[in-house]
Amino acid sequence: MKAFKAYDIRGIYNEDFNSNDVYKIGFFLPKLLNTTKILVGRDARESSPEIFKALCDGITDSGASVLDAGLTTTPMIYWATAKYAFDGSVMITASHNPKEYNGMKISGKDALPVGFDSGLSDLKDMVETMPINITETKGNVKQFDFREDYLDFQNSYLTDISNLNLSIDLSNGMAALLIKDILGDAPHYIFDDIDCTFPNHEANPLVPENVVDIKKAVLKNKSDLGIVFDGDADRVMFIDEKGEFISPDLIIALLGHYFLEGKNTSERVIQDIRSSKAVGEYLSQFGAEMHTWRVGRAYAALKLREIDGLFGGELAGHYYFKDFYYSDSGILAMLIVLKVIKEKKDDGITVSELISKISGYANSGEINFTLEKKLEAMEAVVKHFSDKQRPEKMMDFDGYRLEYKDFWFSIRPSNTEPYLRFLAEAKNSVLLNEIVAEARSIIASYIK
Repeated sequence: MKAFKAYDIRGIYNEDFNSNDVYKIGFFLPKLLNTTKILVGRDARESSPEIFKALCDGITDSGASVLDAGLTTTPMIYWATAKYAFDGSVMITASHNPKEYNGMKISGKDALPVGFDSGLSDLKDMVETMPINITETKGNVKQFDFREDYLDFQNSYLTDISNLNLSIDLSNGMAALLIKDILGDAPHYIFDDIDCTFPNHEANPLVPENVVDIKKAVLKNKSDLGIVFDGDADRVMFIDEKGEFISPDLIIALLGHYFLEGKNTSERVIQDIRSSKAVGEYLSQFGAEMHTWRVGRAYAALKLREIDGLFGGELAGHYYFKDFYYSDSGILAMLIVLKVIKEKKDDGITVSELISKISGYANSGEINFTLEKKLEAMEAVVKHFSDKQRPEKMMDFDGYRLEYKDFWFSIRPSNTEPYLRFLAEAKNSVLLNEIVAEARSIIASYIK
């Protein structure tokens, strides 16, 4: 089955996996997680009800029970897993992928992510090799409603933002389930009905064409800030008052104003291997101890817990919080950012001015190359630059990151898509363009 990925189970439904596969996953999941009850939530994709039924049939045929959370965001399931001491949970979603996709995000005790290296490979082996022996005593399915408790938690982070003019794109995704209960009707909302066929744009804010509408809304409404969520609300991204997209890694630095400014304490913060050098440089003023690690919740949430970190984030717009059980939440990140932006506006500082103070580097953004010989091309790029000049620092997990005095670059094969991803940052745009051109030329020789 092709749907088992590094972070979760995901693919085109009825092509990469089907209801029979889901049934088997459900049947063996209690054994994997060593539990007799599993919390299950789902997004509003057209295939989610069918997947939910097959998953529940498998879980109950194994003798375990299901707590049905109904329609949820992905962070809701993470929070409830830990809050109510479940030993296992499943969120049925394909997050930002197109409508024909679906999948399952699995968590264990304390909302610990179950990735391929931490249980999914074992589950895959069970599904593919072990027989189904249905128990005589089947489990049951019960409703489990925690919406009000979750809203109370989110609202505890809400400050008075009545001075902010906001535009928010909910991408027809699951953030629409909660957002108006938190922020009310004052913001300018677009695509705020839940429709996971995604009729207006795909729910991936990292793709430029998917943020065209929110950029226009910010300018039309003369907003202080634009906000856009992905499909399952575990990610959020921001647009400044000029209609410019803010690189999500820079928001990690902005979060330092909330968590670290004026605290006179040293806290650990995580970033992924693609994050700008500006993040660590900016947070150093607050005494932060930066840790760089692999991309993806299956790795980031575990690392933040391992180092007892306070918060962190990724270039893809995931933000992790110790007080959110080391998991990621788009809405919680938004609420914290809004508090910072509100205070800065009170001081006469706009969002673009704040971001300009965080970073002055020229950055390529992530460039994706589709090719079969991903590893060979990656090694060739690393060899080329290493032969020209020995790097001051090299990281060799999750691909490579090579750092030099005036620039750095990251190159890594995607864990979820058929891409080789390249990103570079330099002190000026001329040097950046040279680096990108050299990398493109090398990678092009490996594309048929």
